[in-house]
Amino acid sequence: MNRLPSFRDSSGDTSRAAFSASSRPRLVAVVAAALLATACASQPDRYYTLAAPPSVSASSPSNSAAPAAPVFVELAPVALPERLARPQMVVRDNAAGAQVRILEQHRWSASFEKELRDALAAGVVARGGAIDVTKAARQNGQPVWRVAVQLRDFDAVENSRVDASFGWTLRRSDAPRALHCHWQGSEAAIGGIDSLALGAQRITSRAAEAIARQIASLQADPAAACLPAA
Repeated sequence: MNRLPSFRDSSGDTSRAAFSASSRPRLVAVVAAALLATACASQPDRYYTLAAPPSVSASSPSNSAAPAAPVFVELAPVALPERLARPQMVVRDNAAGAQVRILEQHRWSASFEKELRDALAAGVVARGGAIDVTKAARQNGQPVWRVAVQLRDFDAVENSRVDASFGWTLRRSDAPRALHCHWQGSEAAIGGIDSLALGAQRITSRAAEAIARQIASLQADPAAACLPAA
């Protein structure tokens, strides 16, 4: 008895092969996205400070003229543009462009306004031989220099420079006169984000030195005018 030839239905295998072929690009895309996310997550955050190293303050020429009597200073919170009021670094790709980048993985160790206030206060104290009344007590009746600083402009241009423009008001607590001064400066910053952070640190240090010099000038002559930029 002859057997009839058997025929296997291959539609299931064909469907599986078609599904496998069509899903392969999608699988590759998913794997690529996962690898990219892993690579991004593996990049460590970097933190920076505006506070100058002690050696910078120690070598400042202002220290040689430190006053014999203690000078008390009180630095108010720094006013600055809203775009800078964040811990992330804000940079421009070029000086002429309008586009800025907020760098999530390159941050200041605190919010920028707090970093700036602390660095300026520490710089004024170190350079002028002053005492920060927000961190040390003073006797009743001792006058204090009240310092209000405004950061008018701050541009960090990657692989180029850091530009800053400050304004400040100085007034002694026992005198009615207030002196309004302006200072601006620029620091080269060629060499990536780390170089930008160091440029910002240097320009903040120079601003602190200018404030300290101005306070010393007013201590010697209450009618003194704003000093020229050094």
